[in-house]
Amino acid sequence: MFRTLPIAAAAALLAMPALACDGFEADDAYARAATAMSQSGAAFMVLRNQGDSDCRITGARSDVAQRVELHTHIEDEQGVMRMVEIEGGIALPANGEHALERGGDHVMFLGLNRPLEQGDVIALTLIFEDGAEVALEVPVDNERQPMGHGHSHGHGHGND
Repeated sequence: MFRTLPIAAAAALLAMPALACDGFEADDAYARAATAMSQSGAAFMVLRNQGDSDCRITGARSDVAQRVELHTHIEDEQGVMRMVEIEGGIALPANGEHALERGGDHVMFLGLNRPLEQGDVIALTLIFEDGAEVALEVPVDNERQPMGHGHSHGHGHGND
């Protein structure tokens, strides 16, 4: 009897869904370059977790840049705002949302492989703590103003 309990527990774990962030959505996504000649750019969107379980985005990737990181802005000891990589990723509470916006958390593209030109669409993959991935198509909108609400949407559901 004692030997069957661990096997039953293992079988129950294997039956759990592969995607820990069921109900994930990315809305109002757009990317932009700092300037036309810039070697960096960023993506912004509203991340929504409409599921019943907390989840965490721990990374991102795209062929548009040599490195893709989750970044935020912090104020250093001298009162200067600096951009730094987010340690531990971005938490998405169950039935919650998290805005990636200019001046706050965002996806950073470092060492662009090509210019981010107005109207282009770039592929971006978000990577979750459990290894699940969500692929997004993100339009480039270099004309969008901070805090603006455009009509561009990037949606991602499921895992690829």
